[in-house]
Amino acid sequence: MPNTLPLMLGPEQTAAALPYPALISALTQLLRNPAVVVPPRLVQALLGGGSLFVMPAHDAQVAITKLITFTPGNAARSLPSIQGDIVVFDVGSGRRLAILDGPTVTARRTAAVSLLAARLLAPQRECPLLIVGAGVQGRSHLEAFHAGLGVQEVWVASRSASSADALVRHALSLGLKARRVDDPDASLAHCPLVVSSTSAQTVALRARPRHDAFVAAVGAFTPQMVEWAPEVCQHLAEHGTLVVDTRDADHEAGDLLQAGIDVSALPTLADVLARTEAQGSPAQARGPVFFKSCGWAGWDLAAARCITG
Repeated sequence: MPNTLPLMLGPEQTAAALPYPALISALTQLLRNPAVVVPPRLVQALLGGGSLFVMPAHDAQVAITKLITFTPGNAARSLPSIQGDIVVFDVGSGRRLAILDGPTVTARRTAAVSLLAARLLAPQRECPLLIVGAGVQGRSHLEAFHAGLGVQEVWVASRSASSADALVRHALSLGLKARRVDDPDASLAHCPLVVSSTSAQTVALRARPRHDAFVAAVGAFTPQMVEWAPEVCQHLAEHGTLVVDTRDADHEAGDLLQAGIDVSALPTLADVLARTEAQGSPAQARGPVFFKSCGWAGWDLAAARCITG
C-alpha cells in the first residue's frame, strides 16, 4: 500500500521547505490563477484579549485550513504571539497531505508578499532598510529583503532594546551592515526601504517617509490595530501611492481605516501584477509607496503548494 501518512513539518523543516525564490514564484502563480477560492476568514475573540483565526483556501488541486491563535500579551510571557498549524489536503481524494508550522508559514509568506510588492513598486532599492519592530516578522523581512533585493544594510528600531540588538546581531551574522536606532521617525529620512512590523497596539511612526520610499506595513491586520499615524496615511493618500495586499484589507487595514481612507478604492497587489505584466515593465508609482499587508489565506495556499507540489 502507498504511504498515506501526511508530512509533519516543524518550524525548521517548514522554513527549509519555503525558500524565498520558490515562494515568490508560487505567489505570482497564485495571483494569476482564477481557480483560487479564499472565503472570508473567521476571527473569534477569546477571553484575555486573544483571537482564534480560521482561514480556509483552495484551488483545483490543494485545499488548506489555517488554524492559529494571536495573543498580543504573549510577548510579556516570552511566548510567541502567533501559534498554530496549517493543514493541507488533496482536493481530488480528500487525503491530508501535510501539517505545517503555522507561525513559520505566516512569517515567511508575509515577508515574501512584501518582497514581491517591493520588486513591483519600490521607486529605488538602495540601502539602508529600516525595520521597525524586531520580532518574528522583523527577522523574516530582513532575511527576505536581503535574499530577494540584495539589501546589505539594515537599521533596526524596537521598543525593546534587547530585541533590536538581537536582530542586529542576526543581520551581522548574515554579513550585513547593521545598527540599532532609537528614533524610527528620524531614521525615515535616511531609509528608502521601510518595514513596520510592530505589535500594532499603538502608533509607532509619526513622521513621513521619503518621497522615494517603499513602505511595507504589516503589523496591523484588524481595524483596531495601528502602526502609522493617521495624518501620515492621509498625506500618503494625497501625495503617494497606496496599495493593499487583497480586498480583505477593505475591512482590516487599521492604519488606513483609522485615517478615514476609502480602502476599497485602492489597487491590490494582483492589480499591480496584472498591470505590470500587461505593460511589460515595472509599475510607475507616484511619490512614496505605502504597501498595506493584512494577511490572506491565499498566501498560505501558495506556501502549501511550494511544499506539496
